[in-house]
Amino acid sequence: MAGPSVIELQQLTKTYSMGAVEVRALRGVDLQFSQGEYVSVMGPSGCGKSTLLNLLGCLDRPTSGTYRLGGYDLSQLDDDALSGIRGTRLGFVFQSYNLIPQLTVIENIGIPLYYQGRGEAEMLEIAERLAERVGLKDRINHRPFELSGGQQQRVAIARALVNDPLVILADEPTGNLDSASGSEILEIFDDLNRQGKTFIMVTHDEHISSRTMRIIRLRDGQVVSDVWN
Repeated sequence: MAGPSVIELQQLTKTYSMGAVEVRALRGVDLQFSQGEYVSVMGPSGCGKSTLLNLLGCLDRPTSGTYRLGGYDLSQLDDDALSGIRGTRLGFVFQSYNLIPQLTVIENIGIPLYYQGRGEAEMLEIAERLAERVGLKDRINHRPFELSGGQQQRVAIARALVNDPLVILADEPTGNLDSASGSEILEIFDDLNRQGKTFIMVTHDEHISSRTMRIIRLRDGQVVSDVWN
C-alpha cells in the first residue's frame, strides 16, 4: 500500500543546447510518487525517460520547474548539495552494474558508506547483512569478475540499499541479463517493494512493466499516460 508522498514534480522542464539547436527533452512534467510505489517509466527512444531518471537521481538539474524529494525542493541546489542527496537519499541500479572490479562484493556494497566517513566495522556489518538479503552471503569475498551477471546485479541492488534510501531508481536493470537471471532480479525488486521500498524503473519491456503497480508513458518529453495496474 502506497504511503505519503516522497517525490513531487511540478512543470519540470529540461532543455539541452546543441549548438544553435535547442532540444526540449522534458516539457512541463507533473508527477507525484508516494512511499511504497513500484513504478515503471516507458516510451520510445528519445521520449525523455533517461532525462527524467537523471533529474530524479540528481545527476542533472532541471531547466525550470520544481523537484521536491521528501518535502525538500532540490531544484536550485548546487552540485555539492546534489551529491550529498545522491549519497544519502537515493539508490541506483544501472543496466551495466557499475561495480569497482578491484573490490570484493562486501567492499562494493559498502563503498557509499566509506565515502560518508562511516567506520569500517559498521560498514562491514551493514554490507554483510545486505549481501545476505540479496542471496550473496557466500560470495562476499569474491570480486565482480568471479560472479555471473545476475550476481553482479544483486551486488548493485545491495549497494543501492546501503543508505536506506527514500527511492531506488533503476535504469533497464535486467537489460544485460538472460531471462532466468532477469526474473531473479525482478523477484528481489518485488520482495523489497512488499517490504515498503519505493522503486522507479525505466524499462522498454511490457512484461516487466506488468509487474509494477503503476505505468507512466512518455512521448516527446511529456506524460501521455499514467495508469495503475
